[in-house]
Amino acid sequence: MYFLELAKNRYTTKKYDSSKKVSEENIQKLKEILRLSPSSINSQPWEFIFISEESLKSQLSQASEFNESKIKECSHLIVFTALNNIKKFEKDILAYLPEGNIGYYNQVIKSQSDFEIKSWFQKQVYLSLGFFMSACASLGIDSTPMEGIDNKKYDEILKLEDYSTLFAVAIGYRDPNDTNQPSITPKSRLDIDTVIKTK
Repeated sequence: MYFLELAKNRYTTKKYDSSKKVSEENIQKLKEILRLSPSSINSQPWEFIFISEESLKSQLSQASEFNESKIKECSHLIVFTALNNIKKFEKDILAYLPEGNIGYYNQVIKSQSDFEIKSWFQKQVYLSLGFFMSACASLGIDSTPMEGIDNKKYDEILKLEDYSTLFAVAIGYRDPNDTNQPSITPKSRLDIDTVIKTK
């Protein structure tokens, strides 16, 4: 039931208390949890960039549309990137995937178009997002997933090669006056019978 309580209380934070920082101990835990994220055939076509340096956060905030204030106020910003170099992936997996997994990739995934292969890479990164936000909640850390950012500008600012920004997640501790928290604005979800079917 512990996880159910986390699900009830976790929410997308709209306003952070900039005076509170996530401890280095918890940052290391989150890094290890992301490293352990699940992916199809253990493909791991990703890189996660943890940012706490204020000037870099400020640069990225200016490429983040209506998410600017969250990035400036949060403790850390984590940028989730997906591999965009298929040849690099096919070379790298020889070092860390067993023969059966490589065989699956070659027979099932590789036969698709480049667009579809890169889309498959991106889907793996989205798997890690749910894992990460649940981990944050378990540590009492608030989070805000953000697709409302300028991905190309992020790539330029971070000088990314072989990887492309998919989305970012702000983490930290909520401002007590954040009106989006469930104690002020109750969660709104569809009825369980609408979204869950049993056959």
